[in-house]
Amino acid sequence: MSPDTPANPQKSRRGLIRIWHAVLISLDGFRAGWKEPAFRQEVLFAVFMLPAAFWVGSNWVETALLAATIVLVLIVELLNSGIEAAVDRIGPEWHSFSKSAKDMGSAAVLLSILLCGGVWLAALWQRFAT
Repeated sequence: MSPDTPANPQKSRRGLIRIWHAVLISLDGFRAGWKEPAFRQEVLFAVFMLPAAFWVGSNWVETALLAATIVLVLIVELLNSGIEAAVDRIGPEWHSFSKSAKDMGSAAVLLSILLCGGVWLAALWQRFAT
């Protein structure tokens, strides 16, 4: 490899080829995420809740907010799975830094789920209780 050749071939790609490869890499990320049971459960939840957002939301802003909170849970779960994979790659032995990284990723997932639940409860309350 010459000194001018980037270590990552993605860096030398331009235009539509770069976009195409980025899409393929993202699809690989979805496949990796699908191996995680929590991600599969949240995708199943999203399959039902995303269409429901159009029914519960009374305008496009409410609908977008309801949908965004669901997608946010999926995003945070994928990031948490990435953190766990990176930590596990370093080694299987217990370390306080590894535990902290995994615990904080898990806490982020919990916060995103609580946010989603709170927004949905408020929207449902507004729609049906008032």
